[in-house]
Amino acid sequence: MTSNQQELIARAQKVMPAGGFGNFDPGIVIREGHGSHVWDEDGNEYIDYLIGSGPMLLGHGHPEVLEAVQAQFGKGMTFFASNAHGIELAEAICDAMACADQVRFVSTGSEADMFAMRLARAYTGRDKIMKFEGGYHGMSSEGQMSLAPETLVNFPLAVPDSAGLPDSVRDEMLIAPYNDIAFARSLIAEHGKDIAAIIVEPLQRIIPPAPGFLQALREECTRHGIVLIFDEVVTGFRLAYGGAQEFFGVVPDVCTLGKVIGGGFPLAAIAGKADIMAHFDKSKVGADGFLMQVGTLSGNPVAAVAGLKTMEILRRPGQYEKLRASGEKLMAGISDTMDKAGQAHRISGFPCMFDVVFTDSEIRDYRDVVKGDAKKAATLNSELRKNRILKSPSKIYMSLAITEDDIDATVQAYAEAVEALT
Repeated sequence: MTSNQQELIARAQKVMPAGGFGNFDPGIVIREGHGSHVWDEDGNEYIDYLIGSGPMLLGHGHPEVLEAVQAQFGKGMTFFASNAHGIELAEAICDAMACADQVRFVSTGSEADMFAMRLARAYTGRDKIMKFEGGYHGMSSEGQMSLAPETLVNFPLAVPDSAGLPDSVRDEMLIAPYNDIAFARSLIAEHGKDIAAIIVEPLQRIIPPAPGFLQALREECTRHGIVLIFDEVVTGFRLAYGGAQEFFGVVPDVCTLGKVIGGGFPLAAIAGKADIMAHFDKSKVGADGFLMQVGTLSGNPVAAVAGLKTMEILRRPGQYEKLRASGEKLMAGISDTMDKAGQAHRISGFPCMFDVVFTDSEIRDYRDVVKGDAKKAATLNSELRKNRILKSPSKIYMSLAITEDDIDATVQAYAEAVEALT
């Protein structure tokens, strides 16, 4: 007998390339989510550490967010014109993010990163973009350079990670190893006059910045007139209410935001200093300096009210302390399980997002991660799925909905899963 899920997967394979949306394993079809749990189309229940790839920081179906969204549904879903909720959200972002004098909304993090790099080029009149190997900055041609290269070439050569990328884009990219201050400084010293922007995830996937690394980038960008872009699509409102720039005490010129600010709906943003953001305003920079940006759903009121309510809840006392405590407990439980099983490993990341890397070496950059035992990681993830833990192949996202019982059940699932590694 074919299950509901099997039937849907078979249907998807007929009408979708690779049988899915391109985002996640097409072998699972999620039916619904409540709090910290989701259910697939066969009714199997999972503890959810995927949380929609990050947006559901409060968990699924938070009643206050639902109430705000339902109230807006009756008033209209989108207008392609300014709305009060979008303006209020822009104000809240400017209040929260140290770099933000102004905000421009888009619908996806990929758009935000693409426009941030384009904005830096418009502002500086330069073409080159410097990024770090393994850093994820969306689906633009620039973002798809050296995201997850299978061939490890000499720096600063860029490696295209997708078909359809022109050589001309590769030639405008400079790739550096994350956390290598000396290399970054030498690259900037050689190419600084041509570099429009350095774009960096302050926490690169699950790799924390080395002490002084972000500060060094800030200093070099200031010295050479380079726009420093923090990609905070993931870290914004997650590491701290004011994002990674608050958490690490380093202020970029521009940041990109997404995930949390839409409260589960499509919304992202570019936020930055007024003189840079002025290039979105033709009346201030003229036709030659104007950066055109239009998006049908940008700043739509449904996403705006969901984001506003999410951010209001995050401002309440104790939210980040709770998130941190839950993450720390789970990290400790997983590490203890690995130690008892005699598995060499590192738990890399911060309590809000992290994962196991099967290595006995320090993790400082992308190449350290890929040196880990990928086969063990894949086996572990497969066993965890069988034990009703839903996570990405390389990251656990914590949410405020995760309970003590969830953590205990997750640690037990890891204890059972790790037996398959021996």
